[in-house]
Amino acid sequence: MSESKWNLKSGNFLSLVVLLLGAFIVLLPLFVVFFTSFEPTGATPENLSKNNWSLANYRLAWQQGKFLLAFANSTLVAIAVTAFQIVTSALAGYALARLKFRGRQALLLVVLATLVIPFQLLVIPIFLVLKWGHMINTYWALILPTAVNGFGIFLLRQYFQTIPVELEEAAAIDGANRLQILWRIMLPLARPALVTLFLFTFIGEWNDLFKPLVFTTRPELRTVQLALAEFQEQFTNNWPLMMAAVTIATVPVMILFLIGQRQFIQGIASTGIKN
Repeated sequence: MSESKWNLKSGNFLSLVVLLLGAFIVLLPLFVVFFTSFEPTGATPENLSKNNWSLANYRLAWQQGKFLLAFANSTLVAIAVTAFQIVTSALAGYALARLKFRGRQALLLVVLATLVIPFQLLVIPIFLVLKWGHMINTYWALILPTAVNGFGIFLLRQYFQTIPVELEEAAAIDGANRLQILWRIMLPLARPALVTLFLFTFIGEWNDLFKPLVFTTRPELRTVQLALAEFQEQFTNNWPLMMAAVTIATVPVMILFLIGQRQFIQGIASTGIKN
């Protein structure tokens, strides 16, 4: 075996070991949470056993946490915000990628600048605007503050730039206007980027605690994370029950990510590559 092949195989083996070690470190807390959730109710980290596993914690956590309403609210908010962001990001991203107008680069810099501003710094003006519009304690208070996102605009703008201009020129010769080109050509080709934006936005909204905590007080508007926080305060010393509630809140987004992981990886890998 030549020295170059040996170095290549040893390098691949070392990379595999590092990846497996990293996966173990990342997944270990998840396994602890998952297996702890099957322990008898009332067990503590010091006396966790390996026997008497049951689903009783899940049934009790689901009932006590009132997660059915919370799941419905979080799903509604996450889907609405995701839809708004996909529409606004597609329109703005296409304009910044293809349209020629004065101030385009300056506008792009403004969009990028919004990425470094923490949402918490804007909470007071957003709260005042929502209060002026009589939207506090409504679903709009959970949807509108994040309906537009600079990351989504930049992501789709970068992906649109990887699509050959010749496809648009051919469609324009056939009589298609800008919106038809965007809808029939650009968006189908940008499916990996759209799935990436969908996953980022949906998971971010599902895990968001700040907006429901600040902009709502009505119990019927509780989201999953707010219900989970209240559940934690109520069952602080019951570790198996708490871990069951955490698992219930986590499983939907994990399933969603597993379904879209191929498109997600493709979208991340190809964004920023310009022909």
